[in-house]
Amino acid sequence: MAVTQTVEIPSGYRVTIDIPREPSSGQVILSFTPTHAVTPKKIPISQFFNILSPSTYGDGVSYQRELRDEWDD
Repeated sequence: MAVTQTVEIPSGYRVTIDIPREPSSGQVILSFTPTHAVTPKKIPISQFFNILSPSTYGDGVSYQRELRDEWDD
């Protein structure tokens, strides 16, 4: 069983951990790895609108014909 918990560290640097009741009582190993919480930066999808030229994804059939016209017969 693995338990991950993100907590705010107070100015007194004292953190209390609540252990779930699933493990039986007795000796256990607690591992502490201090890292900075990284929240993913969400970019609104509207930022990507109108980046591509309107002719980029035009009519698929006409695009194929343009490619075929470049071929040597």
